[in-house]
Amino acid sequence: MLAELEHTPLDLPPGLELEWLGVAGFRLTYEDVSLLVDPYVSRVPLRDLILRRPARPDEAVLARYVKPPGPVAGILIGHTHWDHAVDAPALAKRHDAPMYGSASLAHLMALHGLPSVVVEPRKRYELGPFTVSFTPSRHSKLILGRKVPFAGELTCEDVHALHPGAYKCGAIYGIRIEVAGIALYHQGSAELDDDQLGREPVDVFLAGVAGRHVSPRYWERILPKLDPRVLVPTHYDDFFTPLGRPLKLIRKANLESIPDEVHAVTRDATVAALRRVD
Repeated sequence: MLAELEHTPLDLPPGLELEWLGVAGFRLTYEDVSLLVDPYVSRVPLRDLILRRPARPDEAVLARYVKPPGPVAGILIGHTHWDHAVDAPALAKRHDAPMYGSASLAHLMALHGLPSVVVEPRKRYELGPFTVSFTPSRHSKLILGRKVPFAGELTCEDVHALHPGAYKCGAIYGIRIEVAGIALYHQGSAELDDDQLGREPVDVFLAGVAGRHVSPRYWERILPKLDPRVLVPTHYDDFFTPLGRPLKLIRKANLESIPDEVHAVTRDATVAALRRVD
């Protein structure tokens, strides 16, 4: 099923590149200018989570897998769990790129001596050829369907104490990106704030699918509002397994059921997939 979805064309405008970095991370490039969204390639081992070891960027891995062809106009972070935000400080330094996200992201960046823009919901930010805005959202309750893991604000005061659990979620945003005459929407976790997301049709929905089994009627709630032309599942790979190894799926990914789940709500969306950056 995954191989079939990977051969489904996205029909992006000429010159627009969309690369999946794994987990919820993407590189978008247009006219040689890039955006990075939730870029995470360092892959903290499971034992580091269990033993509460510091979770830090791996510079060699960043150099190997994150290769924008030119300047990076911005790095956008939807929430500050480690599998979304660990690599943000190092990438900001490496590419001299501005950061955009929550107050928790600004706190994280300050620990590294770097600035970050605390976004205003729905404000439109012009970043090179891209226009981006942030919609308040929610994280799926992955702990027995009752609790968001590592909820709350990131408040760690020592960069050396940033173990995976210290990367608290912070505020959560869906991210709308407009470029080359189309709109994309990035949802890093399979939940939403129904009152915050209006009817805002997009061409491409980058849909985090981890946790959708604990978000009641998730597709029924979000698809009529976004009305996407193409839906690209993401955040289904095992984020403890290093890049370069065979793709492993997270528990309950159930990728084979996604086309039927989507088409039960709308027949207008094509389900496609991207090959990971490996």
